[in-house]
Amino acid sequence: MTTTDQGHEPTAKIGIVTVSDRASAGVYKDLGGPAIHEYFGKHLSSPWRPVARVIADEVDVVAATLRELADIERCCLIVTTGGTGPALRDVTPEATEQVCEKMMPGFGELMRATSLKAVPTAILSRQTAGIRAGALIINLPGKPSSIAECLDAVMPAVPYCIDLINGPRLELTNGLVAFRPKGK
Repeated sequence: MTTTDQGHEPTAKIGIVTVSDRASAGVYKDLGGPAIHEYFGKHLSSPWRPVARVIADEVDVVAATLRELADIERCCLIVTTGGTGPALRDVTPEATEQVCEKMMPGFGELMRATSLKAVPTAILSRQTAGIRAGALIINLPGKPSSIAECLDAVMPAVPYCIDLINGPRLELTNGLVAFRPKGK
């Protein structure tokens, strides 16, 4: 967590990680990371700052990036896009499980259930989530059109999860409402 230029309001740091061999090599433009950035710009009313990375589909690279964003950058939320399918190079869930102290399987279950309403191949997705120190890590699919769909499903729970791991208070807007128990 950092502070704004005025030094008064806490600013949440949010890691945005695109996991793609081709995007990291410059073969094609990263569309997933910008889609996540745009989503948070639209739906977070509290101050936040992105910490973006575009990396290759290598389990050690993904794990090192997640550790860096959680431990060094102190991001309270890290959202990945890509590498969640069944292909041999899809290793994002393995890297996430490697670095997390607690897994949060409900996030993946809800995202898959939501996506299954639109496409039967959503069952092939291995999205997951977990906690590393003070960071919630959420794996999203690589398809930019699925990013908002999946985030819409889980975002009502994200601010309270961040509260529970002693992160900054995140507030939602534009049709999304954070669920918090009464008095929180």
